Amino acid sequence: MHPNAAFRWEDRDAMRALVTELGFGALFCATPDGLRVAHVPVVWLDDATIGLHLARGNGIVRHLDGATALFVAQGPDGYVSPDWYGLDDNQVPTWNYVAVELEGTMRRMEHDALIAQVDQLTAQQEDRLDKTPWTRGKMDPAIFDKMTSAIVGFRLEVTAWRGTLKLGQNKPEAARLAAADGVEASGRRGIAHWMRNA
Repeated sequence: MHPNAAFRWEDRDAMRALVTELGFGALFCATPDGLRVAHVPVVWLDDATIGLHLARGNGIVRHLDGATALFVAQGPDGYVSPDWYGLDDNQVPTWNYVAVELEGTMRRMEHDALIAQVDQLTAQQEDRLDKTPWTRGKMDPAIFDKMTSAIVGFRLEVTAWRGTLKLGQNKPEAARLAAADGVEASGRRGIAHWMRNA
């Protein structure tokens, strides 16, 4: 994460909320084949455990059970031009961003736990849509079983939380807010919102 203490984020509830909102991230693991990454949807199973699943054929799967892994959720981000601060010319370009790193031990799930995780993930995502929620009850159970046999579920038991809120907190408030206007005008509304609320 960013080394500047001004950007350190330690609010676990807020980090948990961002991971929930995003619902997706990158899982990194060292394997005998080298470093590997899988892009996975996630849900919180409890306050310090995320559930995820991968295609059974993904090469990283055979290395995960019992391994230490790192899950990264990347929130909004955007380029910041030095001109937007309205300060002197001795400023440099930067990139503002919001990110969460969760490190911990991976544990393979039994099939029933995988199904519960898929149901939880589906319900969470379907609730965000303006429609009648989809449920697996709409499927032929045999087809659902066949399709879920092609994925493997895991829990990441989080032992280390690292968050970064790089939002221009090291600049005067007026400069940060002016930069947020520039960032928003460039099309990056999400990070501009975070910058205004830093």
